[in-house]
Amino acid sequence: MGSNYKRIGDFIRPIKVKNRELKYSELLGINIDKFFMPSVANVVGTDMTNYKVVKPGQFACNRMHVGRDYRIPVALSRTNDPFIVSPAYDVFEITKPGELDADFLMMWFSRKEYDRNAWFHTDADVRGGLSWDAFCSIGIPIPPIEKQREIVAEYQAVQKRIQINEQLIQKLEETAQAVYRRWFVEFEFPDENGMPYKSSGGEMVETIHGEIPIEWEIGTLFDLIELQRGFDLPTQNRKEGTYPIFASTGTNEKHSEYKVKAPGIVTGRSGSLGEVFYVDEDFWPLNTTLWVKHFKRATPIYSYYVLKGINIIDYNGGSAVPTLNRNDIHRHQLIIPEKNKIEKFEKTQKVFFKRIKLIGIENQKLSELKNLLLSKLATIKN
Repeated sequence: MGSNYKRIGDFIRPIKVKNRELKYSELLGINIDKFFMPSVANVVGTDMTNYKVVKPGQFACNRMHVGRDYRIPVALSRTNDPFIVSPAYDVFEITKPGELDADFLMMWFSRKEYDRNAWFHTDADVRGGLSWDAFCSIGIPIPPIEKQREIVAEYQAVQKRIQINEQLIQKLEETAQAVYRRWFVEFEFPDENGMPYKSSGGEMVETIHGEIPIEWEIGTLFDLIELQRGFDLPTQNRKEGTYPIFASTGTNEKHSEYKVKAPGIVTGRSGSLGEVFYVDEDFWPLNTTLWVKHFKRATPIYSYYVLKGINIIDYNGGSAVPTLNRNDIHRHQLIIPEKNKIEKFEKTQKVFFKRIKLIGIENQKLSELKNLLLSKLATIKN
């Protein structure tokens, strides 16, 4: 421990208030990002009087699986109302708020280096638990309280901007989805006079799927696009690069080579089904995915919404492992619009997708800045 570090245990104390009167019913856990979240535990028939109460400004943590998970779930309550957590959790609070700011301590807990340090303090148990004494013995730099609050304010300003951007992305995605629905589900795309087609008296014809605009038709997904299985890429063959690797659940790795030119569409083939991804950079789809090999009568963004509108899980052909056979989903029946309507829609949607990408890039840079601020905590002098 550095000379400017002090034991966390010198600034906190355990709180053991239990839900004896069953006054509180909201049960929360802690996710991997160190935020409180609704618990998924089955508590039917459980004695809730033993559950611990967390009040505003207090912390909770689970020390039991640090060695297994390589991180310690710990979170600060920023709500206005108390709630309860598992009896296995520790609840604690700061004893010297004039010397250690709660948000500053939470920043320290959020560092990857803190998790690594905690892991080194775990015991030899299979689960790798962290004792309370070991938890308290871990050091933290304690600059003047004014300095702590300045650091917290800077960090929270970045965090707030990220949250605002995430909300904006969600609104843009919802708006783009609403436009798709307006055009291709409600048939209210702009007619030659710029008026909504169906409600302005646009000609409709009857089909097995109900009324559709004249010149549109009923066909299959294969009439629009052709899906192809992804490519093998063993872990040992992956090399650090700039091209995203897509699995059935999305991307969190990059490789030095790509297999598919952008733009592309990816969905899960094995393991996890249902998610659909629009990819605007060259990429490598793994063999647990299907990707659009050929945009036949569809465009990339339109294909993205078509696949999102299909309940892909209905085509699960696996037993133990969910599996999607491309030939099965190729036969899915749907409405096929006129090609010029699809192309006009694609043009309007590119504006939304470009804006979403720019905001995403900004958030990536902000996240890097956030991590840098966390890393710098270790170099703070008293």
